[in-house]
Amino acid sequence: MNTEQSDTCKERIHQELHRLGIPMSWITDKKLPFYPEATELVLGDFAPDGRECLMTPATSKAWADMKDAARQDGIVLEVVSSFRTIERQIDIIQAKLNRNMPMETILTLSAPPGYSEHHSGCALDINTPGCTATEPEFEHTAAYRWLETHAGRFGFTLSYPKDNTLGFIHEPWHWFHNEI
Repeated sequence: MNTEQSDTCKERIHQELHRLGIPMSWITDKKLPFYPEATELVLGDFAPDGRECLMTPATSKAWADMKDAARQDGIVLEVVSSFRTIERQIDIIQAKLNRNMPMETILTLSAPPGYSEHHSGCALDINTPGCTATEPEFEHTAAYRWLETHAGRFGFTLSYPKDNTLGFIHEPWHWFHNEI
């Protein structure tokens, strides 16, 4: 994305943040990084429900390698969410507002549009059979313990540990692939 496209994207996002009632001060106070939408995506896997999970090529390769290594250790890893458009993030926030969830709560559960790692194509929400997806119980699974020990070998880090400085809830299922 060139600078002009990035500036136009950021302006549109700022308009959406205002429309949703998300103060820009919340983003600057938390020092949330901006994530433009990935421009190169591949089919990295399928979620258990059959949905396609798009990822950057490097994330897809790292995911396949990590999933295979886990399987060799008797651990089954499943991707339940990956690339997400800015529009989808807007819809997620709006749905929570429509359920009368307070913005203070929403912003501990979901990143504002433009500030979600999912836009980058490098973030994966991971689960394992027998566990409800994107729930804290994932922290108590063998899959999570395996990820804690081995994910770094494949370039993945846990984005939102307990008491993270960004103000999000602990998300043991959310892992980010650092392509650099």
